[in-house]
Amino acid sequence: MIVWDNFFWFTSYILVFTALSAFGAHRIKVLYHFWKHRDDVPVPAYEFKELPFVTVQLPIFNELHVVENLLRTVSALDYPRDRLQIQVLDDSTDETAPHAEKLSADLKAQGFDIEYRHRTNRHGFKAGALDEGMATAKGEYICIFDADFQPAPDYLKQVIHHFSNERVGMVQARWGHLNKDFSLLTKLQALFLDGHLVLEQTARSRHGEFLNFNGTAGIWRRKAIEDGGGWQHDTLTEDLDLSYRAQLRGWKFIYLKDVVVPAELPPDMDGFKSQQHRWTKGSIQVCKKILMDVWRSDIPLRLKIEATSHLTSNFAYLLTLCTLVLMYPANFVMGSSWHKAVFVDVPVFFFASLSVVIFYMTAQGAQQRGGWLKTLPYVPMLLALGIGMSINNGKAVLEALMNQSSEFVRTPKYGVESKAQAAKQRPLYKAGKSIALWIEVLLTGYFGWMIALAAQRGQWGSIPFLLLFLFGFGYVAAGSLMKRFSMAALQAQPVRA
Repeated sequence: MIVWDNFFWFTSYILVFTALSAFGAHRIKVLYHFWKHRDDVPVPAYEFKELPFVTVQLPIFNELHVVENLLRTVSALDYPRDRLQIQVLDDSTDETAPHAEKLSADLKAQGFDIEYRHRTNRHGFKAGALDEGMATAKGEYICIFDADFQPAPDYLKQVIHHFSNERVGMVQARWGHLNKDFSLLTKLQALFLDGHLVLEQTARSRHGEFLNFNGTAGIWRRKAIEDGGGWQHDTLTEDLDLSYRAQLRGWKFIYLKDVVVPAELPPDMDGFKSQQHRWTKGSIQVCKKILMDVWRSDIPLRLKIEATSHLTSNFAYLLTLCTLVLMYPANFVMGSSWHKAVFVDVPVFFFASLSVVIFYMTAQGAQQRGGWLKTLPYVPMLLALGIGMSINNGKAVLEALMNQSSEFVRTPKYGVESKAQAAKQRPLYKAGKSIALWIEVLLTGYFGWMIALAAQRGQWGSIPFLLLFLFGFGYVAAGSLMKRFSMAALQAQPVRA
């Protein structure tokens, strides 16, 4: 019986970590394509003699802290006023609405072609707001900015000429990070995002593979939106959904790594969790909706394989959850041997762990000389944070698989770049309740017990791996608990003028 138990656990261990290693191997492929095309910078076919008409859409929802800066930044875009329309698509239910309406009226009085639209039903959430805005949008090209983005004055002129190629349907700029140095959490978020924004998007674009509009800081050709079926709201990631539908219709997407639009990273753990939950759940919803269309299409096989890898990548969080179940038997039932170390542990470590380290360090090195070296001290916490988010994001995957609907939860924006600014600001938006937090607390205790057990049995080699789980769940849980305690303390204090 013990032999069969060992066989079961060993087989399960192999299957789960082989799947995780496959995702790791894909990162190596992305790295190869990035370096292969690192000098293939996209250039326009030609520059427009007369600049085309552009509509800038600004979808907002309860963005009191950042809406004024958004409108100030967008109104400073260096583009002919007679070729530019601004749409403020406001679904706010708080004091943002009257404030945004007044700001819009002020800009209109200054001669800007600006339209303020306020909805009270939030039908379709962000996708619904964008879709309704299309009815009165005047532009041949549609530019979209979320509330916390701050485009440079020359943004439109840097991007618009790429549409001189009539098959280009969307051009995406890279996100920057306004508050990267705010805290350890924002530093880690920037590292995570740069893996996608610097490496994946660049590699896919320059290698001729499907990529996605990132929801903001990009410009669409109106015809591509319409030909792709328009904005639909049956998923939480309408940007990814429309991206695939448009590219399956033959539209080409371009990614401009060197055009950077800075934005705010969620400064607290609950905001980060909320954002990750929405992105993860939405991507699986799009996978269910689009993947079969990808395989039924006549695009080349290599594009189908890459699209499959892209759309299924968040299943890795479910595999990480499986490791939680396998952790005890893998270390204390199966035991250890040189066979397992050579044929299982070493390959798994390389593809599932070391590939992650190389991937994110390369993303920083590609941005600045010595960037990879500056990243090195954060690598253990980067791995730990990925593990710690597995409950939150694994829950999102399961909800998508079970067709459990949920509303589009905005990521709170505070307009803070330093702790001095944060200390002066009273948060307006509360964190939601989640059972995932208490599971993270329990898992922190569980892995503390596992480490003690490993030390008692002299299995010192497993302790560094277990420490990643301990610190990951502990850090994520502590971040959420601290937010709740600070909110409770603030609610107990009188508001000072």
